[in-house]
Amino acid sequence: MGDGREIEGFEVPVHRSLTEPILLGGAPRAVAILNGTLAAAIGLGLQQWIAGLVWFVAGHTLAVFAAKRDADFLVVLVRHLRQRGWWRC
Repeated sequence: MGDGREIEGFEVPVHRSLTEPILLGGAPRAVAILNGTLAAAIGLGLQQWIAGLVWFVAGHTLAVFAAKRDADFLVVLVRHLRQRGWWRC
């Protein structure tokens, strides 16, 4: 009911943390963990410190910009990649 009337017994307080996305440094948590893991693998495993650092900064920056636009961009991207194209010949 959008007119402000409340029905008795159908009210539930919802904590703000249940409605906001979980972000780590401004990026979605899963993306930040994956990005950090890949950067650590490049930096430590391949001993390419500068490349790992560049990977982390670039990946995290892109994830933060995407999360500012839409916090659920990862879910949308996965769904987009799973759908088949309509116009493929």
